[in-house]
Amino acid sequence: MAKIIFVSGACGTGKSTFTDAYARHLVNQDRKTAYVIHGDDFHAGFVEVEDKDDFFVNGEASDQVQWEDILKFNWDCIIATADRALKDGMDVLIDYVIENEFSRVKALAESNNAELYYIVITADEDELERRIRIRGDLDMIERAKFLKRELDAMPENAGHIYDNTEKSTEDMIKEIELKKYKIV
Repeated sequence: MAKIIFVSGACGTGKSTFTDAYARHLVNQDRKTAYVIHGDDFHAGFVEVEDKDDFFVNGEASDQVQWEDILKFNWDCIIATADRALKDGMDVLIDYVIENEFSRVKALAESNNAELYYIVITADEDELERRIRIRGDLDMIERAKFLKRELDAMPENAGHIYDNTEKSTEDMIKEIELKKYKIV
């Protein structure tokens, strides 16, 4: 049976790093091809005007894509790509922030008769800030803290949260028992 392993978490939790390493771990363990989807790759595809203040036509902003439309587009791409990989017999690992889209991921698993695993990576706020500062994304610090609090409080995330404060990717791979994160 195919697997979907969805890794969510705030900015700076190490979703992408962990997902890449965990995919390699699974492939070596299961001897089965896996496909990794980084949701941020779809977001990065949008090239917009840098100085939006100078981008007006007749007093109104021109050709700007609203965040809700970007998010919907990203999710449509994630779901379509994952569906294609599952139909081709691959396991799928996805890293992106899930806020209100979990029903779409569940429907994807159901339609492909796939097992769904859901891991929400978190870290304490000081650790998130430290990691983001190292990355140089200072404008993401408050967003990361906000998302951390939001994701930690969501009832559907209970039992799926993994705190990786002061842990290496290797520690995470050793400690995470996938069966504990299965959605029944």
